[in-house]
Amino acid sequence: MSQTRSRLAVVLFNLGGPDGPGAVRPFLENLFADPAIIALPWLLRKPVAILIAALRAPSARANYAVMGGASPLLAQTTEQAAALQAVLARRVPDAEVEVFVAMRHWRPMSRETAEAVRRFAPDQIVLAPLYPQFSTTTTASSLAAWKAAYDGPGESRAICCWYDNTGLARAHADAILDTWETAGRPPVRLLFSAHGLPRSVVAGGDPYPWQIEATCAAVAALLGPGWDWRICYQSRVGPMEWLGPSTLEALREAAKENIGVLIDPISFVSEHVETLVELDRDYADLARRVGLPLYLRAPAVRTAPAFIDGLAAAVIRALPRSGAQPDGAPCPAALSRCGRCAAA
Repeated sequence: MSQTRSRLAVVLFNLGGPDGPGAVRPFLENLFADPAIIALPWLLRKPVAILIAALRAPSARANYAVMGGASPLLAQTTEQAAALQAVLARRVPDAEVEVFVAMRHWRPMSRETAEAVRRFAPDQIVLAPLYPQFSTTTTASSLAAWKAAYDGPGESRAICCWYDNTGLARAHADAILDTWETAGRPPVRLLFSAHGLPRSVVAGGDPYPWQIEATCAAVAALLGPGWDWRICYQSRVGPMEWLGPSTLEALREAAKENIGVLIDPISFVSEHVETLVELDRDYADLARRVGLPLYLRAPAVRTAPAFIDGLAAAVIRALPRSGAQPDGAPCPAALSRCGRCAAA
């Protein structure tokens, strides 16, 4: 008598991006209407989001035009989902595995993906945000949207962070070394460039910068001794004080010291507007203007085998757990807004 295999659903989360010029403004409205981004009551937050989106849409549309008018994030996340599903199918042979994609601010959003997962009727669900380092503005926001959207079957658990995942660190180290060796192993300063956060968010106990530092240290350990490396933060918007030093400041400092740089997008796992436009166009232009002798940029890890293997291992380790748990060492107790604490 044959046994029916159990069903395992894995949901990959990311922020999303517009799929055409006409989607830029509504995407921005969704982004700034997120209470994790702008902490105002809905009746105030919604008109503020509409205003900010209207003001930023022309420049954002121009940036997306550099990439053909749309974000490549969904296509790359779908490729990651397919690669992860293939690995999990081999490693969890007693289960029928399906990997889904849910974007926070554009299609497919959580409600659409939740319906697809509901139709799949899983026995087990692993929620896996593609933000390795937890923040209330990314991971917590995506998990909250999913919780509100999904009411189907399956025992669910979440990987709240995986900042010290061995496969993640290995994939970054490989990308850095490949870029450096292709350039002829020049003397460079390695800049780990992460998406920034307002300091007010961090002051509330958000563990993001602590986890960024841990990820960078893990990558540097794999690279070996002799590397001059620094952490910097990009994508600052608005008048608030943000985490620093900024990537712009780090580039100017390297120029003053007449040393080339190699940038690794440490908080991003896919290519999108912040890598293909901000790093490859805007910061590369700045590097030329300030006289940097060399400007190199390592690619995002995308579907690098080490990265996908590490993510698969994190999913498998999550299966016997419940709630939201880190894949690896927990944060210090003082970081009270970590994913595990938020789920408690």
